Amino acid sequence: MVRGDENTEDPHLNLLVLSQLVPYPPDSGPKVRLYHVLRYLAQAHRITLLAFRRPDDRPEAIEALRELCAEVLTVPMSRPTSREVMAFIHGWASGRSFLIERNLTPGMSAAVREVATRQTFDVIYADQLWMAEYAKLGGALQPKASLVLDNHNAVFQVFQRLASGERHPVRRLAMEIEWRILRRYEAKTCAAFDRVVTVTAEDRALLEPLATSFGRSVSSGDSHFHVIPICVDPGLSAVERPRNGTANVLHLGTMYWPPNVEGMLWFVRSVWPRVRAEVPAAQLTIAGKNPPRSIRNLEQSTDGISIAGYLPDPEIRVGQASVFIVPLQSGGGMRVKILDGWRWGVPIVSTRLGAEGLTFVDGEHLLIADGESAFADAVIRVLRDPQLGRRLGEAGRRWVENRYDWRRVYPAWDNVIDREAA
Repeated sequence: MVRGDENTEDPHLNLLVLSQLVPYPPDSGPKVRLYHVLRYLAQAHRITLLAFRRPDDRPEAIEALRELCAEVLTVPMSRPTSREVMAFIHGWASGRSFLIERNLTPGMSAAVREVATRQTFDVIYADQLWMAEYAKLGGALQPKASLVLDNHNAVFQVFQRLASGERHPVRRLAMEIEWRILRRYEAKTCAAFDRVVTVTAEDRALLEPLATSFGRSVSSGDSHFHVIPICVDPGLSAVERPRNGTANVLHLGTMYWPPNVEGMLWFVRSVWPRVRAEVPAAQLTIAGKNPPRSIRNLEQSTDGISIAGYLPDPEIRVGQASVFIVPLQSGGGMRVKILDGWRWGVPIVSTRLGAEGLTFVDGEHLLIADGESAFADAVIRVLRDPQLGRRLGEAGRRWVENRYDWRRVYPAWDNVIDREAA
């Protein structure tokens, strides 16, 4: 639909989707979210995708996205130390979030202006809070376009939780200041968008009152906020896994994301010695992109640990795993790693916070354990009882097929991206 043609019966809308990353391959939580949203929306609408491109984004990824999008445009993203420092100084000097400042570049602003002057869009969609300023820029150029924000996390809460667990006084102070600035920015931003989508009801409950405090009125039946969970493609079958005789523990997650680092350091220092004392043959694999030095050093300093880094085909390691762990102590939104564990059919042990935002039955779909002793005991139970592991894996697989398949759930996007919204 071209805006201004009020008599057309064409139900298709023209969408500009702004992303902080190239959402292919779907190998991290944010990529999984946007890729499957694009798969759904592309069935009915015309999509122009404008995304930041990093040095390790391959040409094949862009080509794969062109199968879904009418146009795929990218802007190079680099973060030299000098730019990070300047973003920090400029942000705090002006009372703005460092995390927002570091994602503002002249190149992306120019790309938004260019595409918004040659096309008319019905909807401008910001994927994650980092792209909100660019969506507002597009909205200023096309004031009739509807602005939609897919806010994967209540971002301020992630850093609020990290601050509460930080022991270093300077880092803790910095995080305290940052999350408070972020809370105000996030609330004001949510109020400025026509539609805001969160992935959990918990995030909506946090953000909706804050948006109201910035003048966004919320009435009964208000359609400003929507909750649509992250979903996956379960595939045809679970991964074939070992039946017995193994004691392999696996953690898989983006290892430059601070909550993942914090959780794994807690597990290795406080839980892993208890597991090894009871199951001496136990081996831990930590897999995920760009692990920091604190994680890489664990391979030399702690027995029974290997650091695998990024796995292009994680199913090989999953096929060797006896238990999949999610030891998060902070974070927000949903944990795609649990959805992945379920679709692979691997038994999962998670903290309650790690499974936040998901529906499940503890003891049926996964084991929930908080605290050092409880988490160690749960991991040991699964390692010693292969039948328990199989029951958990099979039940998790059925659960993700029924509750978190994008084909079943994502028609909910029709209530966000529709003619009325535009």
